[in-house]
Amino acid sequence: MKTLKIFLSLFLLLSFAKAQNLKLKPRKINAISGSEFAKSITDSNLNLENREKIIFNEINLGNVPDFLRKLKKVSDSLKIDNKTYKINYYVLPDYFAIGSNDDFFYVPMTPILAQKVANYFKCKLPTKKMVDLIYVNATIKLIPQPIPPTNKMTTIPVFIAHNDSIKTQLKMLRNKEKNEELIAGNKKDIIISNKIYGKKNARVVIYGWHKLDGKPIQPVYNKHSNTWADYSHGVRLIQDKVWVNGKKTTIS
Repeated sequence: MKTLKIFLSLFLLLSFAKAQNLKLKPRKINAISGSEFAKSITDSNLNLENREKIIFNEINLGNVPDFLRKLKKVSDSLKIDNKTYKINYYVLPDYFAIGSNDDFFYVPMTPILAQKVANYFKCKLPTKKMVDLIYVNATIKLIPQPIPPTNKMTTIPVFIAHNDSIKTQLKMLRNKEKNEELIAGNKKDIIISNKIYGKKNARVVIYGWHKLDGKPIQPVYNKHSNTWADYSHGVRLIQDKVWVNGKKTTIS
């Protein structure tokens, strides 16, 4: 009986540890790099629908950096009717990217694809409050680098330029031996919000891009349709499993 209890305890511990990793296929040795992938979707004749199919296929193949696979814990607490509730949930350490640890590309997504990717990994997109807490908990806080808005802000060359500017900052701040640190300040978040419902069609709702003083550049905003994706948007996944006062439940 004692041996069985020890076995069950170890099994639960291993299961718990496994739950904190994004379930991805191993990245293949011959997988293309982030910069190569970015070039491959630069073709102006490639429409948005096909581009997003290509992106999802690359994710399905496991072409995602190792540093994105281990999720980071974020904690919060709230007192309701004199009872304290503590919650732990697990988030991507950075915004979703394709490629390797050394050569990755923060991949552009509409909220349609972002939700599809979240569902694929049994995750959710964050709320406004989650985005704020992730920023507070981030061990690496980047300085936002907005690009003046133009009609090119939804094109891959601008995505690449912004991607490169973020990576330049990361080279100075991130310890390569600890490249799974929680990072924030580099993108706005696509979030879950009731404001997704517009008068005429569904919307993308964005928020965040906190400055070093902790104030977000972008208030909750829903003026773009759900087929919009520009260089400033990032996709941060939140594992659907959460623990409230030590008891496992789900965000749903």
